Amino acid sequence: MTEGFLNLLKPPGMTSSDAVVMVRRALPRGVKVGHMGTLDPEAAGVLPIGVGKATRLFDYVSDKEKTYRAELCVGAATDAQDATGRVIRRGPGASAEALLRVLPQFVGEIEQVPSMYSAIKVGGRKLYQAARAGEAVEVPRRTVRIERIDFIAQTGENRFLIDVFCGRGTYIRTLCHDIGAAMGTCAHMSFLLRTRTGVFDLASAVTPEAFLQGAGAGRMPLLPCDAPLAHIAQVRLDQALERAVRNGNPVPLAGLTNPPADGAIVRVYVGERFAGMGQAQGDSLRFRCMLL
Repeated sequence: MTEGFLNLLKPPGMTSSDAVVMVRRALPRGVKVGHMGTLDPEAAGVLPIGVGKATRLFDYVSDKEKTYRAELCVGAATDAQDATGRVIRRGPGASAEALLRVLPQFVGEIEQVPSMYSAIKVGGRKLYQAARAGEAVEVPRRTVRIERIDFIAQTGENRFLIDVFCGRGTYIRTLCHDIGAAMGTCAHMSFLLRTRTGVFDLASAVTPEAFLQGAGAGRMPLLPCDAPLAHIAQVRLDQALERAVRNGNPVPLAGLTNPPADGAIVRVYVGERFAGMGQAQGDSLRFRCMLL
């Protein structure tokens, strides 16, 4: 099977683009490959990668819910807000009790001003490119949502592990920086592991070595194309409609057991085969993404 989703466990030091190249080289020539949700090079964890026709489904995959485990290092701020940056300020250390007192203020909708060394685009250019060129750019504030922050453990002097449950677009290194400021000192993120994004979690992730070994033996550890789409309602069509579906013809809603509401996006199956994504328009079901 050369289409579906790979739940890759990206190691530190590998960029998200490097991961895509690795997967592409292990597949037959011409197979499309793309990743969902860039993970910083020094971060580790879950990186969903679409293979073949699965790359056409990115817009429908829910990745709003993400979970991270981060190490917060108190007493030093860096220009990149993580351990790869240059120390620009030092401050006093802090206790676990002080950390626990400020964490609740970062739960809910909060505003962030990400580091200049982020991939956010301003004026069509990524901030880290401007930073490396020595240019001064005003970083836009952004609103993100954090559902929960759990204190896990103190790992050393002024070092603390936290789990962050958040929505898309959240910068964990900026969160660590802001937590330090809330404690009256400074801090940066010294370690980051993404443990979940949408339905892709750490427990089912595959290491690059395991992926390459399986691919070399003809066993592709890919999830089906519809695996991350369970949050979307489904419509099942009779097998007799397959030819019409393949030709891109609209399907009358009148003959469906549970016709979707006008405008609704649905998963479409012909018999037992996943055919793609459709949308109810008037009295017909029209395909937005055909996979057959």
